[in-house]
Amino acid sequence: MTVASAKPTTQGRLVTGSTLGHVIRMTGAGSIGLVAVFAVDGLNLFYITLLGQPELTAALGYATTLLFLALSMSIGLSIAATALTSRALGRGQRQQARQIAGASLIIVGSCMALLALVSYPLLEPAIHLLGARGQTAERAVMLMRIVLPSWPLLGIGMCLSGLLRATGDARRAMFVTLGAAATALVMDPLLILGLDLGLHGVAIATVIVRIAMVAIGMHGLWRVHKLIARPDMVLVLRELAPFMAIALPAVLTQIATPVGNAYVTHSLANFGDDAVAGWTIVQRIIPIAFGVLFALSGAIGPIIGQNFGARQFDRVISTLRDSLKVTLIYALTVWALLALGSGWIADIFNTHGQARELVVFFCVFVAGSFLFNGALFVANAAFNNLGFAFHSTALNWGRSTLGVIPFVWLGQSWFGAKGALAGYGLGVIAFGLFGIWWCFRVVGRMQGNQGTTTGHSTNRNP
Repeated sequence: MTVASAKPTTQGRLVTGSTLGHVIRMTGAGSIGLVAVFAVDGLNLFYITLLGQPELTAALGYATTLLFLALSMSIGLSIAATALTSRALGRGQRQQARQIAGASLIIVGSCMALLALVSYPLLEPAIHLLGARGQTAERAVMLMRIVLPSWPLLGIGMCLSGLLRATGDARRAMFVTLGAAATALVMDPLLILGLDLGLHGVAIATVIVRIAMVAIGMHGLWRVHKLIARPDMVLVLRELAPFMAIALPAVLTQIATPVGNAYVTHSLANFGDDAVAGWTIVQRIIPIAFGVLFALSGAIGPIIGQNFGARQFDRVISTLRDSLKVTLIYALTVWALLALGSGWIADIFNTHGQARELVVFFCVFVAGSFLFNGALFVANAAFNNLGFAFHSTALNWGRSTLGVIPFVWLGQSWFGAKGALAGYGLGVIAFGLFGIWWCFRVVGRMQGNQGTTTGHSTNRNP
């Protein structure tokens, strides 16, 4: 009786029960907060479009490309924290999980602070490299200078959310992002329209939102779960090597996407601020419409990590299959809805001319590519949590280079701005299919190796 009652407090809760149930529950909880954040992010763009100045929308688009880089790095770092913590919980080593969580927060905050320091003098050249000119470039740089100091808060907030998912507490992980969305919902219209601060309002609201994320996340992880051990320098240095072994390839994986998006932005800059404004709106539509798939990639990581820690490879395979089912049904449904509502969506953002054409074109045609993007997300999440982070890196960089640059270049050369957008969507098909095939092959091999190993399989690392 004593052993049975103690087990839930030490071992992860995701190593038993229906894998489909875990996938749906954690994805559903995660997507509520995540989609809310993305929706509010879309609202601040909506408020900017109400000002009737396409150059402001374009400036926000150029800045967003760089902000996405910081977000991607934060996600990559949080993947390491989530993977290591969920594995420790899966093995029943709660004290080690607490130490990993505490050290991870210090490492993530330090890395993001260093990134901010290095990036500050490079803001103007980076914005110009993307294709921004004149007042559009000046406004984009201004926004970035206000937001840049908050990058450590962004990293810590994302890490806290990931650590909550590592415990299996999808509800409180949702509260982190949902609280951020609620904060932005109030601050964005107040600062952008109410106080007439425009892009300055966007920047200030962004900083306030990140403070809220950290406060909510710390309450859940420290006060509720008590999963943060007070780290000292010895502990941080001890955990640095295993953390970076996962974090470096995960960061490389994550930043591949903004690099690919940056190339698209640069290509569309050749067609003027109107085309960049259309692409900016598309970049807001993507996470709102497909936020569930982004949440899925984060949600299945702890499920895979805990079952990997418990050496239950049949449940790892089951999780992958269930994730693909959810991806297929969701992506097809959303694509149909976007296609049917394309004109209405374009009207919401007050688009005209080329910007409107790009928004409608994406909704009707390019959105279908997320069938394959979703498969790629699942493969990446699996590789990151199974100890094959470089596999994920190779996939994402392949998608963001070979799957973006030649397709976008040919598309814009032959069909203009629409062709560039079409190329962006077409390039993912091969990588999505290959990625999921590769993932099942790797997991199958790991399962086979376990079956032929006796006595010490639980101590092996892939």
